[in-house]
Amino acid sequence: MAGRDKGRLLIITAMADDNHVMVADGDIRRVEKPKKKKLRHLAMTDKTAEAVAEIFRSRKKPLDAELREAIRQVRGTEGIEGSNREG
Repeated sequence: MAGRDKGRLLIITAMADDNHVMVADGDIRRVEKPKKKKLRHLAMTDKTAEAVAEIFRSRKKPLDAELREAIRQVRGTEGIEGSNREG
């Protein structure tokens, strides 16, 4: 991903259309104001933020703090310290 979001780990919060998703990280990109990104500009991981996925399955909107915690957990399982990745 290019631009100011390059290297950041983000969580997909919604599908905008066939080619775009809405992403947030609970920090710079808040849940209330997610960023629209083209799918082809994202580097996907095989990780799922299960706690956040469960919130979406219950048709609720996660809190920014929940996104930040999920990202911390994913970083911890990948052994990433201090660096960010898209997701």
